[in-house]
Order: sequence, then C-alpha cells, then structure tokens
Amino acid sequence: MRSRFLGTVFAAGLAAFTALSLSPAPAAAQKVLKMQASWPASLTLYENFTMFAKRVEELTGGEVKIEAMPAGQIVPAFEVLDATNKRVIDGAHTWAGYWQGKNSAAILMTGGPGGPWGMDQQDFLGWIWWGGGEKLIDEFYHDQLKLNVIHIPILISSPQALGWFKKRIENLADFKGMKCRQTGVAGQIFNEMGMRTVNMPGGEIMPAAERGTIDCAEWVGGIEDLRFGFQTVWKYHYAPSLHESVSIGNLLINGDAWKEISKRNQEIIKAAATEVLIKWWVGWQKQNADALKEFREKHKVNVLQTPNEIHVEFLKAWDRIAAKEAQANPFFKKVMDSQKAWASVVVPAKKFYFPAYNLAADHYWPEK
Repeated sequence: MRSRFLGTVFAAGLAAFTALSLSPAPAAAQKVLKMQASWPASLTLYENFTMFAKRVEELTGGEVKIEAMPAGQIVPAFEVLDATNKRVIDGAHTWAGYWQGKNSAAILMTGGPGGPWGMDQQDFLGWIWWGGGEKLIDEFYHDQLKLNVIHIPILISSPQALGWFKKRIENLADFKGMKCRQTGVAGQIFNEMGMRTVNMPGGEIMPAAERGTIDCAEWVGGIEDLRFGFQTVWKYHYAPSLHESVSIGNLLINGDAWKEISKRNQEIIKAAATEVLIKWWVGWQKQNADALKEFREKHKVNVLQTPNEIHVEFLKAWDRIAAKEAQANPFFKKVMDSQKAWASVVVPAKKFYFPAYNLAADHYWPEK
C-alpha cells in the first residue's frame, strides 16, 4: 500500500513538473515610458527619438516600450525638464542648453560655443565617457538643479549653421542691429556682438518669419531648416558657425521611473541610445548634404560662407562671457576647467595627427 501511494505521489509530481517545464514562462509585465521631445514631429531630430523607441522595444523583446511624443503634446517644448522631474511625463528627448536660465553651466553639458576649447563631437564624447564629464553632468542635474532625473547622450545635431538672413552679411557691421531668433548662451554672445536676439521654440520660428517680426533665425541647418521651410522666406543662408559647432542632445528619464526598470533593460536603453546617436548622426550628414543642394538648385538660395570676422569676434565675445560666468558660478568654472584639461591634451594631438578636412576635399571637390 505504502509503495503504491509513493508511486502515485511520484507520478503526480512528475506530471506536474513536466507540465510546468513545458509551459511557457509567464510574460514579463511591459513597462511603458511616456516621453516627450522638445521638437515637432516633422523634424529629423524627432526621427532620432522614434528610432530609439523602436530599438528599445526590439532589444528588450517588448518589455520596455517608449511612447515617443512630439513637442507640445503634453507640455510646452521648454518645460520637459520640470515635467520629467515631477513625472508629468516619464522622460524627454531634449537639449540641455534650454536650461540656461536655471544654471549658466547648462550650455557646457551640450558641448557649447567654440567646441568648447576647440573640441569636436568626438572629443566632447570622449570627455563625457572618459574625462569625468558624465559625473559632472550628474552633479549638474542632481546637486545643482536638485532634480530627480537621469541623463543619456543620444543626439548629435552639429555643427550648426549661422542661420538665415533677409539680406547679405559681408562683415560684422552688417550683422549689428538685426533682430534674430537665437537661444540660450548663443543669444547672449550675439547680443554682445550687436545683434538683437529673440528666444523661441523651433515651431514658432516660421510664423514669426512670415509676419516679419524677425529679420533672421538660427535653428540647425540643412535638412532641419529645409523641413521648416526657411528657404521660402529668406534667401541668404550662412555657414559655418561656432555657436554650436558641438551640440549634443540627451534623453532625460525620471529617476523613479528609471528604478522601476530592470538592470538588464537599463543597460539596453543606454546601449540603444549610443547606437542611435552614432547611426542616426552619420545618416543625417547625407540628409544635410542633399538639403544644401536643394537650397541652391531648387530654391535659388544664396548659400554663403560666414565672414571670418564674425567667427573671430564670436570667440572673443564668448571668452568674455565665459570668464564672467566662471567668476560668478563656481560650478561653471569647475566644468569649464575639466573640459579645458581634457581639450588641452586631445585637441593639439588631433590637430597634429588629423589632416585638415579641406586638404583632400579641395583636391577632389574644388569650389566651382
């Protein structure tokens, strides 16, 4: 009897184990992050966001879904930081230069005027990942702004053009007195150079241009400007510029929302952002090249080189402003000194090893 009982129990246990082992594992609960961009859905900047959202869902097997929303869907474009902190939204796809009014060091989180210190995008990412920049950006959001957010680099939207003008700009004197859309510290610098600047989100530039309330505007350049339609209002387009020769946007995610994501999926999110940063950026360069050709050939835009005098005066104005900010804001100085230390090693070495871009470019593609 006892052996029959044990046999029955064993058989039942074996059947239960077999059923359990053959049953599919219960699906993990899907985590949905509602995130908003600081730009309209019409721009390729927003496509960087949707590319990231798709990649995260693919790599996590659907365990994490990013609901990517354009500017204004829940909060205005410039309010995504506070909205992320308060968890009105779970996160944002944005640019730290918009927080200049909260702390003058904000622009240094993105790269900043002149590089900074002559750095390009590669150098600046090196500072973030290898030169202590990531910890300083953490300190900026957590200790300086007292916000509950985490940050991840995702978007390189530079170098940017000087912008669009209603008339030809041949020297600094032509530049003065014009009323132009600028934002953040670039607006301060151009004001210092004699321009009258107006700060507004990207989606408000065209209405202002069509009403004639501004004489000129800077947004990004290339494909972004083409999609906004600046070429239909202005016929003078100037590049390059040093105001955002390096400009890197980032993801912001509410700190509590981040903790609700598994460690594995956190790493996937960070890896997906890095992948998208690089793959989107190199494709974007071709889009900009195609846009430049369309400006010239289809829209008869005067595509012109920025006068060198403007570059020189820009750097001088920035140096004056940066020195004042470093004196007034210890954290600004701390970040600037860290970037300068990194640049003092990598920029001169790169200048030595890297051939000037125009050496081969002018050989194969001389100006017509």
